[in-house]
Amino acid sequence: MIIDNLKDEFYETISCERILVLVALDVDALCACKIVKLLFKQDNIQYTIIPVSGVSDLKSSYDEHREQIKHFLLLNCGGNIDLDILEPDDDTTFYIVDSHRPLDLNNVFKEQVKILIKEGDSSIDEIPEPEKVIEYEGDDEEEDEDNEDSDDPDQPSSKRQRTGEDLSYLEKKVKKKKWAAERDRILDEYYECSYYGNSVATVLYDLAWKLTKDSNDLLWLSIVGLTEQYLMSKIDRERYFEEYTSLRDHVLRHNITDEEHAQSIDCVKISFENELRLDLYRHWSLFQSFMNSQYTSCGFRLFTMKGKKRLHELFADMGLPIKQCQQKFSSMDADLRGNVKEWIDSLAEKYGLDDLSYGSFVAQYGYRSKLCAGDVVFAISALLEYAKDGSTYSDHFLDAMDALTRSNVDKLIEGIELGKQQITSMVNQVRSFIDSHQIVCAGPFLYVHVQDGSPNAPIFANPIVITRLARYSLEAYSIMAKNKKARTLPFVLAVPYNAEEGTSLLVGVPPVSDTSFKSFFGAAFKQAGEKTKSRVKHDFFDPTVIEIKTEDRSKFFDNLSALMA
Repeated sequence: MIIDNLKDEFYETISCERILVLVALDVDALCACKIVKLLFKQDNIQYTIIPVSGVSDLKSSYDEHREQIKHFLLLNCGGNIDLDILEPDDDTTFYIVDSHRPLDLNNVFKEQVKILIKEGDSSIDEIPEPEKVIEYEGDDEEEDEDNEDSDDPDQPSSKRQRTGEDLSYLEKKVKKKKWAAERDRILDEYYECSYYGNSVATVLYDLAWKLTKDSNDLLWLSIVGLTEQYLMSKIDRERYFEEYTSLRDHVLRHNITDEEHAQSIDCVKISFENELRLDLYRHWSLFQSFMNSQYTSCGFRLFTMKGKKRLHELFADMGLPIKQCQQKFSSMDADLRGNVKEWIDSLAEKYGLDDLSYGSFVAQYGYRSKLCAGDVVFAISALLEYAKDGSTYSDHFLDAMDALTRSNVDKLIEGIELGKQQITSMVNQVRSFIDSHQIVCAGPFLYVHVQDGSPNAPIFANPIVITRLARYSLEAYSIMAKNKKARTLPFVLAVPYNAEEGTSLLVGVPPVSDTSFKSFFGAAFKQAGEKTKSRVKHDFFDPTVIEIKTEDRSKFFDNLSALMA
């Protein structure tokens, strides 16, 4: 059941209940979790928070708490899977805030499940009308009765005595068959591609605003959640700009200050400014950021000597000595550092970097240094995903939540350092793919796998990181390949996952030329797995990422190739 009146149909309903919050392991979900946590604390609502890594985790968490708790809030999980798999009790209510699309129709049409959306969410327009996809029990019973009457051809039933009734039965049967065929077509079309809707952090900030409990702290969390969607290629630039414009209005409302109403040095202040697509450059050297950022390393072809030469030309055009570019950004001469963004912007078009900058926000806590939304995204993401010996995803979740607390700057700095390591590992892997010509064409798609025993494999064995690596690898290959067809082909990447069970992680991403950010791989993987009887686990909330027995990969790919051809 879809609800957009979050204040009355969600918040007021659960205000006197204990609620269990189940949180997916991504930055947007964590920001949303932080928002509801602050709201619940203000109103003394009892809550428990549990991170969940996949569908099986969701089920075990529900089973563990189903006796004590009857209200469950799911953040960035549960929307695109049928919650009947949990075998829920009748008195259980699920509230779902999930950006994964398409939503599962069993959830959409069920009273027990409340799907929370922002007013005007256009993705809801894709949902088919109930009468076109739901088969009512009464129709089945009527047909069964007719079939029972016609079991014995030697004993015509009373319903078949007259020709008119016989024709009526046939007409109903033909009509039902047509309806079923049309329903199957609608469902195939609806579930064909997976994509993302509104950031869950922005949905819950909208709730806070309507409750008149919004603040700069909550606004900043929603900004980080939206920025993650854009930087991780979940939404396109146009969708990002629409949401950015809406948040910008809130920033203006919360941050108009003058001498008379000056803010305390303990308050957070948010401002908007153009941001460069240079990963963590404020915490790195300008040279390293250019070399390692996906947009510039691919745009300049920095995997080649010619590309590196062009980068040096850019620095020369800006009048920046190479020594200045190679030292930490914060250590550059102040006059150079202050003009870098303007100089780069002025030369971006000359070097074919038309989308090098985008509108974003920065936050400042008192007199401390500014934090860019993109930097926070990379830091929190790294804390969530980086493989560390002996640590669990629950440990990562707590570290990332700590880093989102503005008083814990040290944890955020730790995340930034991990983020740099993560980005560097990705670049090295992409360079290895390109230099050793590992990416091959499997007919209708491109394919590559990280070698077993690779020291970096554990870093990429994560649904979010493997997707980032796949997008990076595809863009680099499509730019480096002489055959322009590479830009029109989708891409599949495999990474060793569980050595004991002999499984791999598999992800599929759409072609570089496809700007819709919709992926058909979720449905394609499901069909290929069923047809080949491959041992596949669809346990992740992102349907384009699956776990598969490594020895089944060959037959799986053969069928996937035939399916997509």
